[in-house]
Amino acid sequence: MKLPNFFKNKYFIALSVFGIYTLFLDDVDVFVIVRQNIKLSKIEQQKEKTKQLLVETKEIQKKLHTLDGIEKYAREKKLFKQDNEDIFVISYE
Repeated sequence: MKLPNFFKNKYFIALSVFGIYTLFLDDVDVFVIVRQNIKLSKIEQQKEKTKQLLVETKEIQKKLHTLDGIEKYAREKKLFKQDNEDIFVISYE
């Protein structure tokens, strides 16, 4: 079986060996790059969720500057009550 001339070329052989090494055998190969891109996309999603949570927290913080705001937040979110009150929590399942 006769090989084509470009397979016998030393530059083609060297380039092929270098290409295989850099694609599959190097520390930063194709698989590592793909894994890093997946991690990066997950981190960016977490970053967006954290930004949204930060905005919501800042809005709540602005509302808590007044005594009425603190009382409203405590009653609605934390289910606090005054001594002469009863609280009934109704949940639908």
